[in-house]
Amino acid sequence: MTDHADPLVLDFVEWIAREPRAYAEVVATWKTSCPRLTIWEDAADRGLVTRKTLPEVGLAITVTADGEKLLRLNGR
Repeated sequence: MTDHADPLVLDFVEWIAREPRAYAEVVATWKTSCPRLTIWEDAADRGLVTRKTLPEVGLAITVTADGEKLLRLNGR
């Protein structure tokens, strides 16, 4: 994991950190048709977020320990 992150990746991880987000909500909110703008895929590839099944949400996206560390290191 790198301590430096793209500002949009930081925004995405911070948004997820506020509360577990349903997978469908994440896809709908962060989808893009631009192949060069892969914010949530980048965050997942870097281990900053993960998919998890939660009883109250179903399939959800949550922040990992590395994601929390990245937010702290970047003052978020």
